[in-house]
Amino acid sequence: MLKVIYEDNHIIVVEKPVNIPSQGDKTGDNDMLSLIKEYLKQKYQKPGNVYLGLIHRLDRPVGGVMVFAKTSKAASRLSEEVRNNQFQKTYLVICNGKMENEKGVLEDYLLKNERTNMSKVVKEGTKNSKYALLEYEVLKYDEELDLSVLKVLLHTGRHHQIRVQLSSRGHSIYGDQKYGGRGHGKQITLWAYSLKIVHPVTKKEMIFKSIPERVGSWKILDDLQV
Repeated sequence: MLKVIYEDNHIIVVEKPVNIPSQGDKTGDNDMLSLIKEYLKQKYQKPGNVYLGLIHRLDRPVGGVMVFAKTSKAASRLSEEVRNNQFQKTYLVICNGKMENEKGVLEDYLLKNERTNMSKVVKEGTKNSKYALLEYEVLKYDEELDLSVLKVLLHTGRHHQIRVQLSSRGHSIYGDQKYGGRGHGKQITLWAYSLKIVHPVTKKEMIFKSIPERVGSWKILDDLQV
């Protein structure tokens, strides 16, 4: 069942469930693009193909807020916002250990390995590396579990950026199998919590939020106002 957060004539904002790809891939599994197209087709009884623009992606295991464009004009304007870093994406993360500071900025150069589909921190000036910047704030540290809950504001959208930058400092994300997280076999605890955009037509600033269900690893949010 598709969870629609907001919809008008130009955009549709939804909550992407975990383990559903943003767009079709080689697995042939149901993907967000197809699900939303089907929803629009049925809702508005549209014959033929429905236009839907994919503006940004979330990794398959990651859930949370996504915006899609319902017209090509909205798609090109939103894509320009992404290119100009005007999209403000904030994530909730549960990571290993206690952070050294309550708030901080992480800056690195990341290099993606196409063969393994993994990224790593490398020296500045490394060929094909890309600058990565994020800000974090600690919302809670659970001493018993030795886990921290962070709010992470992404300034650059690099491949697996949050996962790599945290794991390189010994704070891998809980349930992250690729980058050495504890919680083997658990769902990765990375969630696209808030998205701030400028509406492609009205030019109004809009903020959309989605909170993960407080079950499993996310029970740690129980006493938190997020």
